[in-house]
Amino acid sequence: MYAIVETGGKQYQMEEGRYIDIELLESEKDSKVVFDKIVMIVNGKKSKVGQPYVKGASAEGTVLAHDKAKKIIVYKQRPKKGYRKKQGHRQWFTRVMISKIRTSAQKKETAQTAEINDVEGLNG
Repeated sequence: MYAIVETGGKQYQMEEGRYIDIELLESEKDSKVVFDKIVMIVNGKKSKVGQPYVKGASAEGTVLAHDKAKKIIVYKQRPKKGYRKKQGHRQWFTRVMISKIRTSAQKKETAQTAEINDVEGLNG
């Protein structure tokens, strides 16, 4: 099962139990993060496509680290003018471990079991 999630103006494919490098988040290390802009969820042959997002779906993860990506070289030149400019850039990113991908059906099931547990707790 995997989900296509929109964050930081980009779309990423996320799977449970794997980490992903995304645009920098302002979350602290070891804090929980919830992504609620799920564009698509694929579970075997079943898939849900949002318009624009899948309602009730979310992905949860834990921030592992903040770091910089590999350096890229930006080189500009104008022919026959003697203009040359070389510059490097390292983009910040956040590494997130995806722990759970939930669909709207799973959210309903967990809410129902919570209600059942509450009722049983009152009776017992």
